Amino acid sequence: MNDPSELSIRLSADEAGRVFGSGDANLRIICQRLNVTATYRDSILVLSGDSEAVDRAGAVIYRLRHEIEASGSLSTHSLEAAMGFPESHDTSLELSVPGKAGRIIPKTSGQQSYLRAIRDSEIVFCIGPAGTGKTFLAVASAVAALADGEVDRIIISRPAVEAGESLGFLPGDLQQKIDPYLKPVYDALDDTLTPARVRRNLDNRIIEVAPLAYMRGRTLNNAFVILDEAQNTTLTQLKMFLTRLGHRSRAIITGDITQIDLCPAASSGLVQIKDILSDIKGVEFSYLSYRDVVRHPLVQRIISAFEDADSNSKREG
Repeated sequence: MNDPSELSIRLSADEAGRVFGSGDANLRIICQRLNVTATYRDSILVLSGDSEAVDRAGAVIYRLRHEIEASGSLSTHSLEAAMGFPESHDTSLELSVPGKAGRIIPKTSGQQSYLRAIRDSEIVFCIGPAGTGKTFLAVASAVAALADGEVDRIIISRPAVEAGESLGFLPGDLQQKIDPYLKPVYDALDDTLTPARVRRNLDNRIIEVAPLAYMRGRTLNNAFVILDEAQNTTLTQLKMFLTRLGHRSRAIITGDITQIDLCPAASSGLVQIKDILSDIKGVEFSYLSYRDVVRHPLVQRIISAFEDADSNSKREG
């Protein structure tokens, strides 16, 4: 057991009310789970207990306060996220976007590694389950780069193969055909750029959304390029996409290899690509897991249960 310790944190009455939660519910949970005691008087929160537990509790308080500063409020699952990732994040990884998301911070250690890879590498592959922020953080990074003048345009692509459908059999023009596949991308754009700016930038072709097949033969200069749902691309399609990259451009490729709609699943290029590109400088692979899920905590447990079932099935096979 570590030596007893105390940590004092200055919080205004307004900050304390928002961080502690209704009826001090958040503070009570922190104290109970980490076995620390807390007193708040004259704008000073004092945490007492085992030194390691006090440090962790302090980090959780700082993360909750920082999330309030970044986004204006705490989400329903902010406390669970902070408890799961209590260490202080790298503030250089924060993203500022003009939309309602405002300032974006990593909520898990996996997200922190993902944002660091985006900052440091020209091509990033992010592989992980649903709900981990793969698409949102990719779009937010692209919007931040556009706002800072690092790129002139954003290009977002996605294969349209879910449920065995092909674009030619769907009703409407090209935009109407691909829009259902790109709803998560549009949601992320609306949050980080505002719907009005999204429409204006789409009209001006500063933002371009197109199916993967339409990337062939192009050279993409001064662009931030995103390929979403890449688990549904073949190795040939991935090669085609990656070789479109031009000068002053960067790319993020996201996907979930547990939800491959190609048949057979082994034909997914995202499954095969690491063996080919793992030693290439400027290319980085970032892996997220159920621990990085930032949706309802139950989603974490569901994904974990499916992973366990898959592992058991492979052992029995």
